[in-house]
Amino acid sequence: MHPLRKAAVSVLLCLGATQALAETPSTPPPLASVASLDVQRYMGKWYEISHYPNWFQKKCQGASRAEYALKDNGEVQVVNRCRLENGETNVASAVGRQVGGADSARLKVSFAPAWLSFIPAVWGDYWVVDLDPEYSLVAVSEPKREYLWVLSRTPQVDAARYTALLARLEGLGFDVSKLVTTKQMD
Repeated sequence: MHPLRKAAVSVLLCLGATQALAETPSTPPPLASVASLDVQRYMGKWYEISHYPNWFQKKCQGASRAEYALKDNGEVQVVNRCRLENGETNVASAVGRQVGGADSARLKVSFAPAWLSFIPAVWGDYWVVDLDPEYSLVAVSEPKREYLWVLSRTPQVDAARYTALLARLEGLGFDVSKLVTTKQMD
């Protein structure tokens, strides 16, 4: 092969490889939770504003909310509610516990019966990944970004605040186009 032709082929191969690498979707960095969480302040009622679709909320038609209460032993009592198509309320209870120090924003939550709590697989990650200073708007996920919930102390959120939160979530590597808005009927 002529040296000039060989050089041209090499350049074309390099350009092709560079373009292929540029088109490969980048993997976001590992997800981090917020720096600290005042668990006592986090307790109370939260309304679901939006969420990634998931199998365990498939029957929920709206009015989804979560209530958190700190138990004497330091665990968190979790009660999730949503309205079903027939108008009835579905209730799911769980227990949560902080992982790490007293201000850790990482929790493990289990909806399994207490007698199964020794099995690690029944505990799911619950990470607070964005939280406003007023503790009125929060985003919750887990390390793989497969689940995402946006919760608020009120059934509706100011559009500008929600848009700003979505921009921050995109910066954390979330695909916010997958979020489904929750109908609040209360």
